[in-house]
Amino acid sequence: MKTVLLLTGSPGTGKTSIIRKAVATTELKAGGFYTEEVREDGRRRGFKVVTLDGQESTLADVGMKSPHRVGKYGVDIEAFDATAIPSLYRALGDKDLVVVDEIGKMELLSSPFRETITRAIESGTRVLGTITANPHPYADEIRRHPAVDTLVVTRNTRDTILDAVMQWLATIPPQSRTA
Repeated sequence: MKTVLLLTGSPGTGKTSIIRKAVATTELKAGGFYTEEVREDGRRRGFKVVTLDGQESTLADVGMKSPHRVGKYGVDIEAFDATAIPSLYRALGDKDLVVVDEIGKMELLSSPFRETITRAIESGTRVLGTITANPHPYADEIRRHPAVDTLVVTRNTRDTILDAVMQWLATIPPQSRTA
């Protein structure tokens, strides 16, 4: 059984929903982060990072002035690094499961994030996350890593993928670690 399970697929297919449902129903201790849309007047304005222990910061915004841009969004790498990376290290230190939602184009602008993901994958700790479906040199390298299994989520397969994720989680022995 591989130690890293990454979901991929087109936007809006339910990847994050699958991970949220899986983490909410497992008894495993999980840490890490989700990336959420920020909406205003029904339109996507940007994205924020929300850690499983309740911290959050802006990842990207249409109005943000930044040297880092993905499409119409300015990306705040420093805020991302200050929130996401410590959450991953805390999870690696004392959790059964590291959640990384997502390994995407914006997040991969951060060199410290790439280093932390590599460390997480090579740690032997179980990692559940999402990864961009688009070609990207680093994402492609992650997908080829021998510890990584990737499942493609579509609107038609999301229920069976949730079942597969739950089966994978059931193979993880809970640790008697302190929170």
